[in-house]
This record gives sequence, structure tokens and C-alpha cells, in this order.
Amino acid sequence: MGIDEVAKALKELGHPTRLLIYKKIVKAGLPGIPVGSIQEQLEIPGSTLSHHISSLVSAGLITQRRESRTLYCVAEYQCLVGVIHFLQDECCNDDFAGQADSCSKPE
Repeated sequence: MGIDEVAKALKELGHPTRLLIYKKIVKAGLPGIPVGSIQEQLEIPGSTLSHHISSLVSAGLITQRRESRTLYCVAEYQCLVGVIHFLQDECCNDDFAGQADSCSKPE
């Protein structure tokens, strides 16, 4: 992922309500979660929820699919992994002040 995509994803996740919504969607796994369930669980008005979901979709963090009358939100895990890898990519590369031992960078 490029810096612009990562910055947009982190910007959208920087809002407390969107972060809670995203956590619910990630927790739901590959089947996704109905928008109505998110609304009930978080007690968010429909128009507010729609605005937040739209922001997450525009950042590429989630997608939506319709099954009959139900709209599901599904996490785009490759985007999440891309953001995490971007942040970890340079972890402990400078090895200054002997702090590399505390690095938990995956091999």
C-alpha cells in the first residue's frame, strides 16, 4: 500500500465511532455483518451509521453486499494487513540505542 492509501485508512479509523464499527465488522469475519445488527449493537442512528460506513468503504477498509433486503458489511482484510505491514515495515531497522531487542516485528 502507498502512503496515501494508508493515511486515508488511518484517518477514517481515527474516529471513535468508525473504529467501533470497524471492529464489529472485522470480528464478524468473512460472512460479514448486517448493517441493522451494527445499528442495534452500537445504538447509532441510521443516517449517522450510513455516513460512517461510507467513509470506511471509501478508504477501502470494507465492502458491502446485498442479499435480498439485507445489506452486509464485510472487512477487506487485505487492506487491514496492508496498513499493518506499512507500519511494521521499517520497525527496528535503525537499531539505535540497543532497542531492537524489544521489537516484535514478524520475521
